[in-house]
Amino acid sequence: MIHVITRIQRPATEIIREFSSLASASIHEASGRKGYVDCAIKPIQQGMKICGSALTVQCAPGDNIMLHKALERAEPGDVIVASVGGSYEFGYFGSLMATSAIARKIGGLCIDGCIRDSAEIISMGFPVFARGFCIRGTNKGTLGLVNYPIIFGGYPVFPGDLIVGDDDGLVVIKREECPDVLKKTKNRIESEKIKAKTLQSGVSSVEFNKFGPIFEAEGLIEE
Repeated sequence: MIHVITRIQRPATEIIREFSSLASASIHEASGRKGYVDCAIKPIQQGMKICGSALTVQCAPGDNIMLHKALERAEPGDVIVASVGGSYEFGYFGSLMATSAIARKIGGLCIDGCIRDSAEIISMGFPVFARGFCIRGTNKGTLGLVNYPIIFGGYPVFPGDLIVGDDDGLVVIKREECPDVLKKTKNRIESEKIKAKTLQSGVSSVEFNKFGPIFEAEGLIEE
């Protein structure tokens, strides 16, 4: 069995650059509300952003040896996206691994589990999205998979998909859909700018969105 697939397709560099300035919520809405990742997976520091091609990792529960392999195989700008089989209460990633990731110009880590050495990693400025923090150490002896499809935070992620994150959460964009979603997201942002001007004039959101008939149909009573 092949445990590590080394050649994957990635979104174009320009596409990734353009997505990096866009909000995750806008992308999610513009894509047809696809790509939602469990909101329990959060940035380890407010204001932290992440955007890059997913290098996927499936770790065995309580074992991080495949994260080390992923750090070796990731290309500059890649975001390591890791699943740990639902065994959250381990610190799968620490400051020494972050040191290696920064030296190798890796774009960040998204892990459906916990990390440790959080203060050091924050001070380094390495972007990490995780479920939380745990001091418990991991084993290093059970093989997993690199660059295979995984379920990450309840959503399927394929190698080379784009992952974007900010304070609001993470969103996944399928690699082949990136150009279309980028266009739709930009259009949505321009449309919202126009809507904002109308709301600034004092028009209520109920009137603007024509919610009146909905309230009427549902039998809303005001006194």
